[in-house]
Formats: sequence, C-alpha cells, structure tokens
Amino acid sequence: MNGVVRTLSKTVEECRKAGHIVEIIAPGDGFLTLPLPTYPDIKISLFPKREVERRLVMFAPDAVHIATEGPLGWAARALCLKWGMPFTTSYHTKFPEYVHARFPFIPIFIAYKFVRSFHNACGRIMVTTPSMMKFLQARGFENLAVWARGVDLTQFKPELRLEGGEDMYADMPRPVFINVGRVAVEKNIETFLALDLPGSKVVIGDGPSLTALQKKYAGKAEFVGAKFGAELARHYADADVFVFPSKTDTFGLVIIEAMATGTPVAGYPVSGPIDIIPGSGAGVVDEDLRLAALACLELERNTAVKHAKNYSWEKVASDFVSLLEPETEPKRRLRWRRARRVIKLAAAPWRIFKKLARRIGRLVKTGK
Repeated sequence: MNGVVRTLSKTVEECRKAGHIVEIIAPGDGFLTLPLPTYPDIKISLFPKREVERRLVMFAPDAVHIATEGPLGWAARALCLKWGMPFTTSYHTKFPEYVHARFPFIPIFIAYKFVRSFHNACGRIMVTTPSMMKFLQARGFENLAVWARGVDLTQFKPELRLEGGEDMYADMPRPVFINVGRVAVEKNIETFLALDLPGSKVVIGDGPSLTALQKKYAGKAEFVGAKFGAELARHYADADVFVFPSKTDTFGLVIIEAMATGTPVAGYPVSGPIDIIPGSGAGVVDEDLRLAALACLELERNTAVKHAKNYSWEKVASDFVSLLEPETEPKRRLRWRRARRVIKLAAAPWRIFKKLARRIGRLVKTGK
C-alpha cells in the first residue's frame, strides 16, 4: 500500500459507485512476476503482452487508462497504438529521480527520455498538481491535465485526537513530529531524522531503508512500523506536526491525510507541498525544514481540518472520468469485434493441435 495504490483504489471505488464498470489489470492478477531490484516489495510482470491483449479484448473497454510505466503499462501501450485505440496515462511519481536515487550512475536525462516517450504517445497525461504540470512541460511532456487527490474524511478526522483519553505517544516527550509513508531512499526521510527538533521523532511505515535507519538513529527516533485503518488515523491525529521531507513526490497524499486529522504539515517548497500548503494556514513550506516544522507548532489545528475538506475522492473520480478518452459506441464495437477475430485466428493452430492430441490420446487408450 502506498499513495499511488490508494489513489487508484479509491478512484476505482468511486467510479463503481457512479455506475461505471472497471476492469483492473495488475501484476497480482495471475502474471509471472519478479521482485523489482532494490525494492522487492514491488513486483513487475514478465512477458505480459499476450495476457494483457486477451483481457483487453474480452473486456472491450470504452476507454483505457495506463497507471504506471512498468511492463504491463508498456504492453497495454503497444497494443493501443497497434489498434489505434485512444488511451490516457498518469504521472504519479518522479520516476527518473527515483531511479537516480537508487542508481546514481544513471543520468536523470536518460530516465526522462524513457518516461517521456512512454507518456507522450497517449492522448492525455494526468498529473497531480499545476506545478507538476509546469515541471513536466519544461521537460518536453505534452497533453498534460491536472488530476488531484483526495482524502477519506470519515477515516481521517480531528475527533480521533487523544480519543478516550489515550495518547498513541504517551511515553514520548512532546512535541511529537511524525513522518508516514514508505521508508525508502527517495523519500528523504533521513533529512527529517537529522533535524534538531525538541520532543520526539516518529517514523510510521515500512520499506527497504527501514533497517539501516533504525540502526543509525537508534535512541534518536521511534520506528513503529506500518499502520493501517483506524490505527493509522490515530497516529496522525495524536501527533503535533507532520514532517514531509520528500522532494520526489508529485503530490503527497499523506499531507492531506495529516491535515484532515488536524495535524499541520511542514515541507519543502517543491511540487506537492507548494500546491497544497501555502496560504492555507494548514502547514508551512521552507527550504529550512527545521524552521518549517517549528513554525507548524504555532498553527491552529482546526484550520488544517478545514483545508483538508477541499479534497474529496468523489471529485477525484469525477475528474478522472472527464479526462479519459472514450471511443464512440459504433467504433468501439467494430474495433473489439475485429480484435476478437484476430485472437481466434492466432489461437487456431494451437486449438487444432490440442484437438489432434486429444484424438490420438483416445485412439491409444482404446487400442485402435
């Protein structure tokens, strides 16, 4: 579970509520997978094109959206281009910066060339914020449109703070500064841990960098692991400040989750925080993250809650549907009828072979 997965899951949930029929093709849906190098929690699909083709053709969608630039995404992209099928993509993360953080010997411009070629083939690229749209336009990306993010206000709410008189951080000195998310090098969590702040620092989450950071900052910060549902919401609500040190996220879903519980957010003036925080009274952005974190202690928690109410998953899903590139009904029917015919013809030799094998088997069994 991460921000991208949560965004896609909530969008699909709201689309279905609105009456749309959604088919999801993901690595966990019967594909042969391989752990992503340096990040084994993420699986990538191997040789997926034939199965992606079969599932697309059998579902016969009105519109196709490709969420990520992995093997499944490349397979779907190739098929859509082959068929002349319009499709959209979304740019969730600064993929080139992620790659460079793990493999510094790979120049960022090469990774950008890779992702630009992937996305520019589509009809529309959905990005998280206006600043991210400008950032990508400067790097040669085309057909960009803003698709924001939402927060579940029934799960993340201010009433959870010190619920029932219980404090999630009862044994820790106040103020409590927290970070929630994937514990990975590109999240820049070590910058947060190295800050000279009063009180306590808490890291909530799991990931490939967790063990190393636990050893390095033993006794200087608390690492409580991944939390979900009501327990996660309580960890947000009982904190005093949420510190968001990432410079590679394109939005930062955790920012508005923290705000929804009343916890103000400190971040750098980069894409994501700079689109959500300035002028809201719900947090502070500054190149000096320590100053931003300390300034958040002076903010009113109710202001953060009020600001978070501007983000709803229902609107996120509605915007998503409006940005898709659906085909007209006659064109759609004709396309998928032809595609099914091609698949049947391609499978014909294999079906003939299976029938012949079964017939020979029966003859051998009967001794004729």
